[in-house]
Amino acid sequence: MKITVLADNRKFDDTLESEHGLCIYLETENYKCLLDTGASDVFITNAEKLGIDLNEVDFVFISHGHADHIGGLPEFLTVNVKAKIVLSENAINQSFFSTRNGLHPINIDFDFSPYTERFVFVDSEMVIRDEIRVFSAIENKYPLPKANAALFKQRGNGLLSDDFNHELVISFGTDNLFVYTGCAHKGLLNILSSISLYPSQKIETVMGGFHLVDSKSGQEFETMGEIENIGNELKKIYSDTHFITGHCSGDKAFKLLKANLGEHIDLFYTGYTRDI
Repeated sequence: MKITVLADNRKFDDTLESEHGLCIYLETENYKCLLDTGASDVFITNAEKLGIDLNEVDFVFISHGHADHIGGLPEFLTVNVKAKIVLSENAINQSFFSTRNGLHPINIDFDFSPYTERFVFVDSEMVIRDEIRVFSAIENKYPLPKANAALFKQRGNGLLSDDFNHELVISFGTDNLFVYTGCAHKGLLNILSSISLYPSQKIETVMGGFHLVDSKSGQEFETMGEIENIGNELKKIYSDTHFITGHCSGDKAFKLLKANLGEHIDLFYTGYTRDI
């Protein structure tokens, strides 16, 4: 399995474009996938520069309905005519809002109805081929990310706190699992503890944003101590797991996790690539 980040907030190569969005290309011997599509067509531009042919993609997995993850899907549908789009129906039938930096919409205004024959809607859990599992049922054993408090969805003429009934988690593999968390709005520890494993299975790699947003004036999120506690739990329970994060994981949060997890955690960025 090989992963390449096609769009992220961070970049260290000036020949590539970055944006507040996330798109990861995943390739195995059996299939080629996109994990989200970023906020725009940036991932398409970067794929061309990196020599990745998006016409060959078999599946697109949309982790949730926020624009920085689904915003590039309309452009993808024009360049690829075969890929199945796997997502929650709630990702495209609701309107989402954020109050960070003022109230504003964070869904996209696009009519997907001409393409729904390509869509595979996941309610609670679904197996896509033998080695790909998609699920949404997450237990709330641990606290949710504090930055969730700024996220809402529309209900009638008002707003309700986003319950993330549109969020999916995707796992790949049969024995050594690769888990994609999207933004982990339901909490990284909650997601990992909800993955049912057979005796022969283990979670080898976890990748995605962990929604540990750095606090700033007027916006207080997880404290240093709370992030250190998350790192302690990860180190204690998932000592053999490798974590790869970026996007909505803040720089300060990453440094705290890195100090705890050491070589078991890396920061991804636009153009990041790794064989797993």
